Amino acid sequence: MRSLKFNEAILEATDQMLAEDPSVIVMGLGVTDPAGIFGTVSGLHKKYGDGRIIESPTAESGVMGIAIGSTLVGMRPIITHQRVEFALLAIEQITNQAAKWNYMTEGSKPVPLVIRLIIGRGWGQGPQHSQSLDPWFAHIPGLKVVAPASPRDAKGLMIAAVRDNNPVIIMEHRWLHQTYGSVPEPPFETEIGKARVVREGKDLTIVTYSYMVLEALKTANKLAEENIEVEVIDLQSYRPLDHDTLLKSVRKTSRLITLDNGWIKFGIGAEVVAEIVSRDLSALKKAPVRLGILDTPIPSTRALANLVYPGPVNIAEAVETLLDIDLSELKLTLPTVQDTPDHTFTGPF
Repeated sequence: MRSLKFNEAILEATDQMLAEDPSVIVMGLGVTDPAGIFGTVSGLHKKYGDGRIIESPTAESGVMGIAIGSTLVGMRPIITHQRVEFALLAIEQITNQAAKWNYMTEGSKPVPLVIRLIIGRGWGQGPQHSQSLDPWFAHIPGLKVVAPASPRDAKGLMIAAVRDNNPVIIMEHRWLHQTYGSVPEPPFETEIGKARVVREGKDLTIVTYSYMVLEALKTANKLAEENIEVEVIDLQSYRPLDHDTLLKSVRKTSRLITLDNGWIKFGIGAEVVAEIVSRDLSALKKAPVRLGILDTPIPSTRALANLVYPGPVNIAEAVETLLDIDLSELKLTLPTVQDTPDHTFTGPF
């Protein structure tokens, strides 16, 4: 199967949906910019024109209102915010309008809206531009929230989101856009609300999503050298949450680590633990361990940023606790700079 970058997979999915359905439009600040929002909309303006690729002013609430209004007259907009924080200026429109219309009108006025939000750390952007506010949106009934970790699922979830009659939030970690993976060329859907076992194991379960799937897999592969088999589950979607896949895995391994992209408290991992414990407490032999960003605003300086983010060393320490073993001889290190991705990332921002 051919290989695409994560950003190319989003671009292809968007292009295919624009070609398939004339009611699909793309909106957002930077959608006509040559940089193409990390390359995810490059060339679409030239191909489809101003009528369907609509550059937006820095008026997030107003633009979101226009997008929501367009769904009520038959359009299917895809709106992109280059930082999740920009969407906070439109939070009333998202949580009080988009999420509610289907319910308030007994299904007669659905809101088939896709909202792409760029999340995650990078380059000293600090407290106001490095957040992963996934739980904010996952808390709201009426919204669906997904977070692809691979190019294949980036395409499949984008197509599923566009075709869905509910508002769907897509959380894209900026460090994933330059990653590679196999992606089918024809349009296809990745089921919203279905988690995926990306690595099978018998000793312990790690539940995570988005960029942290890569960190979990990196650590699990290293632990396999010590005959420790870790099962890694990519949530892909956390509203709705796939309870069955999570419970099946924990019943097999009896031990659980949750690994958040954002803060631990009141986070996605907390919801995962609560669901498993409330459904089958006996499945766990030891108390689960939750990992995530340190409970502090994101620092801008590298020295402090290096203390904030979880990585392979932290995961290995949690494994030691849960399995009662000593991994001091295992050569796992944290990156020297945790605010900058590895060399495969090329930008543009």
